[in-house]
Amino acid sequence: MARMARLALGDAAPLFALPGIDGETHSLEDYGGRPVAVVFSCVHCPYVVAWEDRLNDVARDYADQAGLVAINSNAGYLGDGREDMERRAKEKGFAFPFLYDETQEVAASYGASRTPEVFLFDGEHRLVYHGTPDSDHQDPEGAEPYLRRALDAVVDGGEIDPAEVPAVGCTIKWRS
Repeated sequence: MARMARLALGDAAPLFALPGIDGETHSLEDYGGRPVAVVFSCVHCPYVVAWEDRLNDVARDYADQAGLVAINSNAGYLGDGREDMERRAKEKGFAFPFLYDETQEVAASYGASRTPEVFLFDGEHRLVYHGTPDSDHQDPEGAEPYLRRALDAVVDGGEIDPAEVPAVGCTIKWRS
């Protein structure tokens, strides 16, 4: 599978329409005029597990101001199938759509390489933040809340700093 270069700040969000574990199809258009965080995720990765409660809290806390979707592009990887996704979402009470990118085309169009990897878009769906949910997957209390700060800045029209940090996590499991 050919992987494209990752998005740069200011780039438009690649469109997607993907099935969610809720049985609905979700698309970028669902968030017209609203900021949206697109998070490449999965079920098995220890980094995802460490950050998923914080991402769920962000989705709940910003529900009136911005959207958050999680996309699993680990096609057919052990522990990351639809049933695994459904079980985890139910266990954790996910407040966001959990989508399945079976063809891996969406991950490729974003240039995503890790789980979790956050792409935050403003209301015009231009990339304004790319990286990790926060600065430390192991220390929720001591971590710098990058995604929350970026969301606050997008909502309030402020400056996002930092706008990019290296994504940390497991690699997306590409089909050969």
